[in-house]
Amino acid sequence: MEEKDVHDIAWRGLYANDFIHGSLEETHISWVILAKGFAFKIKKPVRLSFLDFSTLALRKKLCEKELMLNRRFSNIYLDVLPVRKVQGQWIIGGPSDMHTVDYCVVMKRMATAKRLDKLLQKNAVSVVSLKTLAADIALFHNNAQQTFRSFSIDTGSSIFNDIESVSEFARDALGIRYHEIIRESIEWSDAFLTRHQGRLQQRIDSGMQRDVHGDLHSGNIFLYTKPVLFDCIEFNDVYRQIDVLYEVAFLCMDLERFNQWQLADVFLTEYVKRFSAFQQPEDYSLFIYFKSLRANIRAKVHAEQCRQTHDTHEQQYHRDEAAKYLKLMAKYVARKLAYAHHD
Repeated sequence: MEEKDVHDIAWRGLYANDFIHGSLEETHISWVILAKGFAFKIKKPVRLSFLDFSTLALRKKLCEKELMLNRRFSNIYLDVLPVRKVQGQWIIGGPSDMHTVDYCVVMKRMATAKRLDKLLQKNAVSVVSLKTLAADIALFHNNAQQTFRSFSIDTGSSIFNDIESVSEFARDALGIRYHEIIRESIEWSDAFLTRHQGRLQQRIDSGMQRDVHGDLHSGNIFLYTKPVLFDCIEFNDVYRQIDVLYEVAFLCMDLERFNQWQLADVFLTEYVKRFSAFQQPEDYSLFIYFKSLRANIRAKVHAEQCRQTHDTHEQQYHRDEAAKYLKLMAKYVARKLAYAHHD
């Protein structure tokens, strides 16, 4: 298979036997087949509150959109190819007279060991590499299209306050203190958004809301000499067209989740040298809020996954991760409360 290029795959096709030494990764919305030299991402035929992959036409359209959007900052995205089935045999690509049952995004396969989250687990991330990453992201943000969707306090509150949906889980699985963290953080968030809604709208008006990546965490970055970003959000423009500080807050929160507070500072310092994302002193308060919101969402995701799985080991993993993110959210809230007189 290593001798094939993407044009050969499109013409001749890859058959099930070609993947005999490959592996499969699965999320709640996609399957990714990892083969030698290539990765093939297929969207699950699902419809959720925030995305719709329910028809073949929609999946094709969103595969093409994923290819286009990710090519803004990555050269690993190669093509969109049909998935076909002939006489019980699954085929990617191949002659056009075969029946198409789905579509996949074709990417160059990268070394999993080079993924930023894997390197963070081994404490193997250098200051130099984080500075290079910050410079690349700053350049991308500088050139990203500005968007001007108005700030809605109701929408902002509902996004943060949805953590209440796992409040009972937190109390029963983690303890009463985690239940209190959720209640206290919601009260703080409501007051914060009321106080700062004017500044949030000002940042939109000044061009700080842009069409960026939308899901910029350590699992979506390969840390080669030149970093590779991948898997931006294509299925919902609202999730991708965000304040640039909300974007970098995700990565900084993620670094701090790995207890790499110094690396988070290195990244942010280098980023702001190259892109003036902080325009007023109040923006630093917004940045801490954005980090708390990112931790909030990650905590909720792990809590939901813990409730859905029946595997004991997976349950424990997601339970532990939910607790870590809730504690990190509480730390951000406490820090913001300590400096509330600066708002």
